[in-house]
Amino acid sequence: MVWHGFIGELIGTLILITIGCGVGAGLNLNCTFSSQQKDWFYVAFAWGLAVTMGVYAAGSLGSLGHLNPAVTIAFAVNHTFPWRQVVPYILGQFIGAFLGAVLVIIQFWVHFQATPEKKQNTVGIFATVPAIKSGWANLLSEVIATFMFMLVLINLGNFTLGLKPLIVGLSIFAIGAGLGTTTGFALNPARDWGPRLAYTILPVPHKTSGQWWYAWVPMVGPLLGAIIATLVEEMVK
Repeated sequence: MVWHGFIGELIGTLILITIGCGVGAGLNLNCTFSSQQKDWFYVAFAWGLAVTMGVYAAGSLGSLGHLNPAVTIAFAVNHTFPWRQVVPYILGQFIGAFLGAVLVIIQFWVHFQATPEKKQNTVGIFATVPAIKSGWANLLSEVIATFMFMLVLINLGNFTLGLKPLIVGLSIFAIGAGLGTTTGFALNPARDWGPRLAYTILPVPHKTSGQWWYAWVPMVGPLLGAIIATLVEEMVK
C-alpha cells in the first residue's frame, strides 16, 4: 500500500508539472504556437469540447468512445480491449475523420475561395504541422503528449459514462494548452491523416501542400506514447 501511494503521487505530480510548466514554456519561449497565436487556448478548448461531444455520441451508439487508433491499439496491447474489434474501430475512426473534414470543406467552401493567402489557407486547418521542423523533437513531443493523455484515460475506466466524457475533453484542453504548442497536438493518427487526406485529394480552392513529409510523426508518435503509457501502468499496478 505504501508503494502504491508513492507511485500514485509520482504519476499524479508528473502529470501536474508536465502540463503546468508546459503552459509556461509555450507562452514564454519563441516559435511555439501559443507565443505566435493569441487564440491558442481557444483552439485547445474547442478541440477538448469536440472530443467530449464525440465520446458522448459514440458511447450512446454502443462504442467505447476511443475515437483514436492509438487508444484502441494501446488498450488491445493492454488486454483490456479485444483484438477482433481493433480493425472495425480503426476503420470507423479514419473514415469518420475523413468525412468530418469533407463537411468542413463544404461548410467553408466560399471562405476557402476568399482566402488565397498561403499563410492562412493551409493543411494546418485540418492536420498538424510543427512550429519548428525537427523530426526527432516533433516525434518526442507527440509521444510525451499522448503518453500524458493516455495515463489519464486509462484511469477513468469506462469514459463514456456520466460526466467522464467531459473529463476526457478537459484533458485534451489541458494537454493542448500545455504540451500542444510544439506540434499542434495530434494525439491521434486518424484525427491527422483523415483530414489531411481530404485536404489533399479534394479540390479545395487555393489549397497548398498536404505536407505528407511530416505525416509519419502524428502516426508514429501517438501510437508509441499510448502504448508506453499502458505498459507503464501495467508495471506500477
